[in-house]
Amino acid sequence: MGIEVGGLFGLIILVLDVWAMVKVGQSSAETGIKVLWIVLIILLPVLGFILWLLFGPKGG
Repeated sequence: MGIEVGGLFGLIILVLDVWAMVKVGQSSAETGIKVLWIVLIILLPVLGFILWLLFGPKGG
């Protein structure tokens, strides 16, 4: 009954990825770097998010 675990996990990943892309867009990094990070997050949702969390542009 209710939401399956896989569906809930997918929803959490989607929310985290959207949040990461918003943060990348708000960062002070160059446009090319922002585009590369967003593409990485879209193509590799879980790994892209983790890599952005560790190495991505910070600050706004």
